[in-house]
Amino acid sequence: MRACAFAIPGDHRQKTGGFIYERRLLEELQAAGREVTHVALPAEAAAAEQEEALRREVSEVLEALPPDRPLILDGLVFAAMRTGAMARLSCPVVAMLHHPMGLEQGLTPELSRELLAQEAANLGHAAQVVVTSPHTRQTYIDLGADPVKITVALPGHDGPRDLRRVEAGPHILSVGLLARRKGHDVLIRALSRVSDLDWSAQIVGKTHDPAVATELQGLIDELGLAGRIALAGELSDEALAEAYRSARIFALATRYEGYGMALAEALCHGLPIVSCATGAVPGTVGDAALLAPPDDPANFAGHLRRLLQSGAARQRLSARARALGRALPRWRETAAVMGAVLDGL
Repeated sequence: MRACAFAIPGDHRQKTGGFIYERRLLEELQAAGREVTHVALPAEAAAAEQEEALRREVSEVLEALPPDRPLILDGLVFAAMRTGAMARLSCPVVAMLHHPMGLEQGLTPELSRELLAQEAANLGHAAQVVVTSPHTRQTYIDLGADPVKITVALPGHDGPRDLRRVEAGPHILSVGLLARRKGHDVLIRALSRVSDLDWSAQIVGKTHDPAVATELQGLIDELGLAGRIALAGELSDEALAEAYRSARIFALATRYEGYGMALAEALCHGLPIVSCATGAVPGTVGDAALLAPPDDPANFAGHLRRLLQSGAARQRLSARARALGRALPRWRETAAVMGAVLDGL
């Protein structure tokens, strides 16, 4: 087995999809007997805009790594690095990519174009690229990556499958960072359109953008839904598992996903899903979901209404979700894919 380094920005134990993926990948590579050095970079190394002093610090750390050991590099750090700095790295780089940073919500058009161009240029300096879904693979091919160098390593799931749910009434669960890309504002507006029906809703997720969190709570209050929609913040693993078990519907009005690990978790719990036809979502949820166009509260509300009112529709989607959940890989399988990439360098 070829030893390697794995550079991750900030606290890799954060409970967000990208960090969960990288933490589990790191753990499983090590559990398989591979020597993996965890390189902890400053959290700010994942930011779209950075001070030059920080850029120099990150470059110095990465340039000091042994030239004979591959470096698995977090996708946000990869996208944010100047191409000149990327070119100076002596070790072979395996870019671990979830989706292009330039596609994030809230960027100025100029910054978005700059980041996409920079990431496209950086791809030319990657020995290999590993992505989390076939959709993301195609996204990077469109950005200029060599198809021969791209490998898909789907996120794993080590929890039990076919989990028995104990519904606590018509409860709707959404899980995702409080960030514009997750579309929680669309979900809230959609829920306001079905306020004549009996339901409660919980939005679980860490505050990524405080301004977004404030706007979401303001929207809930403005629409008179304060008693029905709760912004629950980040939950413990046990509390989150219980939230999935007690839900009747999983809803994520996302504007873009490179995979959607919360959606995969919903599949394993056999939850009927309402989401959006964007990014990798259709490929992740298959026929276990009703999909609306992004940024379309009326369409999204129509799907919610159908599932709230039709037990038969929920049962059909639930059966499909369970079938897809059973087929998801384990994390050791995800790590085996990455291991093969490393050993092939």
